[in-house]
Amino acid sequence: MSTPKDNDFAERRSAALLAKQAMLEKFKTKPDENDPAVQAKIAERAARAEAREQRAEQKRIELARKKEEEAARLAAIEAEKAAEELARRAVADERVNRVVADEAERKAARDARYAARKQRKK
Repeated sequence: MSTPKDNDFAERRSAALLAKQAMLEKFKTKPDENDPAVQAKIAERAARAEAREQRAEQKRIELARKKEEEAARLAAIEAEKAAEELARRAVADERVNRVVADEAERKAARDARYAARKQRKK
């Protein structure tokens, strides 16, 4: 695209210089902290930071709650396993006691037969 003929080099140069100076002024001037736009930006940043902190706190609370639930669930599982083991041991002990009692009864019966046989021989 060609430039119009009425813009000569000096005009283009001065326009570029003015644009450059305007950009420099934009960066040099610091907005006043009492400016409502600046105050709005500061308030918005503070609100975003507060919201971010609240989300992080909620996340920490949720994570702690989940850990507690998991610990409670694991404790319940362990208690259930312990109860099952106790029941299994009780059944095994009952069997052992029954076997011992049966053996004792058989021994007593055998001893009684032996004693009766001895009595008959005398």
